[in-house]
Amino acid sequence: MATFLQHIGMLALLTLGGCDSTKKEQVVYKDYDLGKPDKFNMPESLFEISGITLNQGNPDTIYAIQDEDGRLYRLGWDEPKQLNAKFSKKGDYEDVTIIRNNVYVLKSNGAIYNFPLTEAVFEEVEQIREMKKILPKGEYEGMFGDEASGKIYILCKNCEQDNSKSSVTGYILEPDKDSAKISETFSIQVDEIKAITGKVERGFRPSGLAKNPVTNDWYIISAVNKLLVVTDNQWKVKEAYALNGNQFIQPEGIIFDKQGNLYISNEGDDLFSGNILKFKKKNR
Repeated sequence: MATFLQHIGMLALLTLGGCDSTKKEQVVYKDYDLGKPDKFNMPESLFEISGITLNQGNPDTIYAIQDEDGRLYRLGWDEPKQLNAKFSKKGDYEDVTIIRNNVYVLKSNGAIYNFPLTEAVFEEVEQIREMKKILPKGEYEGMFGDEASGKIYILCKNCEQDNSKSSVTGYILEPDKDSAKISETFSIQVDEIKAITGKVERGFRPSGLAKNPVTNDWYIISAVNKLLVVTDNQWKVKEAYALNGNQFIQPEGIIFDKQGNLYISNEGDDLFSGNILKFKKKNR
């Protein structure tokens, strides 16, 4: 009898082991320890930091915006002093990117402000252009500029043409010297996120996106859903991770440096200042 029970126990262990082996590989935690960031607390001027970027992946200077003031901020890592350049009046500015020595700032209504990076060293930007009515009506928060192609990727957070419980639309823009135009669209299928996590029952609301230069995967954050979603370069969802609300207060900005280190910015709240969290890429 003991031998028979031992066989049954062994079979159960093997069965459980087989189930575990079919689980998806945790690619985010494999490459980044999301529980152990380097934290850079923002000065008071960036309490409501809403977007961050780097120029060509260079981590020496972090460029940031906040969602009430039309200024581009420049900081060195862990240096509380910031410099800034005013590019517009007060408004709801959500994200920023730099491609080919040009700065692009995304407003929540889909308007885009563009000026040369060389203007960022002055107190006020003079060579500014505002591009309107390129994107469909809606609310936008996430933007990424690809240096190699010169294209800009923008994800809709809340748009009439979308049902956020089923899919979220993204737009690929090709800027030129006069304006910009939509060249392609893409979508994130919410069912693919639901298959991994139940955090999107009320719809997916992305707040930022960036491409990992090492894997070419897309990383998409949502402050509303407290999620980090990873897709392949065809926008098929690979992973989705719940973010710890005690650490990720309000994740709005995301970028990678050229070494593949991950940066996520958080707006502040009543208890904490805004910050940028840096997750170093693990060496394997």
